[in-house]
Amino acid sequence: MIYTMTFNPAIDYVVHLENHLQPGKINRCTDETYQFGGKGINVAVMLRNLGHDAIALGFIAGETGSWLQKGLHNMGLLTDFIRLPSGMTRINVKVKDKEETEINGSGPVISPADMKRLYTRLDALKSGDILVLAGSIPACLASDTYEKIMRRLAVRNILVAVDATRDLLVNVLPYQPFLIKPNSHELGEIFGRELKSDREITECATKLQERGARNVLVSMAKDGALLLDETGKVHRMAAPSGKVRNSVGAGDSMVAGFLAGWLQTGSYEKALRLGTAAGSATACSLGLAGKEEIDAMLAKM
Repeated sequence: MIYTMTFNPAIDYVVHLENHLQPGKINRCTDETYQFGGKGINVAVMLRNLGHDAIALGFIAGETGSWLQKGLHNMGLLTDFIRLPSGMTRINVKVKDKEETEINGSGPVISPADMKRLYTRLDALKSGDILVLAGSIPACLASDTYEKIMRRLAVRNILVAVDATRDLLVNVLPYQPFLIKPNSHELGEIFGRELKSDREITECATKLQERGARNVLVSMAKDGALLLDETGKVHRMAAPSGKVRNSVGAGDSMVAGFLAGWLQTGSYEKALRLGTAAGSATACSLGLAGKEEIDAMLAKM
C-alpha cells in the first residue's frame, strides 16, 4: 500500500481575475473554485487517477477539516486523518491574474500527544509499503520530524519518498530514502550555487546520492526532468509541449507518476517518462490532471 503524509492540509480557494490584483480596492473575480490540497494529498489524488490506491495521512481540525475529509471521500480517496481537538484546517487563497498571488493560512497546532497518535498509525505499515513525505512541516513541530519518522521505519523495509527542501531534505539522507525529488532551483540552493546545465545538476544529484539517497529525481519545469537512479545511470526526459496554466501540484504529480510507473513496470526510465507526463499534464491544466490529460501528454513524448 502507498501512504502519503500531509501535516498541514488545506482547502485552496482559487479565484481568477481578468485584470491585475489591485490592493486597497474591490477586486471582482471572473471565476472561482476550490481544491482540497496539500502536497501529500495531491500525490494521493494523482496516484488514484493513475489507478493506484493510496491512503492519505495527516491532521485535520474544525469544520474546514470535516469539509476537506468529506470532499476527498467523495472523490474516492482513502484517508486516515487524525482529528485535532482545536483549531481549524487552513484555507489558502490563490489569486490568478497575469501572475499568481497566494495567501496561505497557518493551520492548527499539532501537540506531542497528536504525534504519538501518528506514530501508532505509522507502526501499522508493512514491509514493502511506500510512504511519501511531502512538503514543509508546521512551525509547531520539531525540525527533525521527518528524520524521526524515517528512523522509526528504517529497519522495516518501508520505501520512503521525500519531496522537501533544504535541511528538511538533506537531513533524511542518512536513512536512505528510496526517492527524493528536489527541483533544479532547490537542488542548487542546497549547494549554494545556480545550476545551469545537465552536467551541473547531475553533479549535485550525485553528491546527494553519495550521502544516502537511492534515487534522485530533479524536476526542471519546462525543461523536463533528470533522474539519477540507484545504479548510477542518468536518465533525461524533455517536457512535452503545452501551455502552462498552473504551477500548483505539478511536482506532486511528477512524484505520483514516477511511483506509479515504477510499480507498473519496475523500470526507472519508464517511471521517469510517466512522472514527466503527469507533471506536465497538471502544469497545463487548471487543477490536478486526470488520466486522459496524462495519456495525451504521453502521446506527445
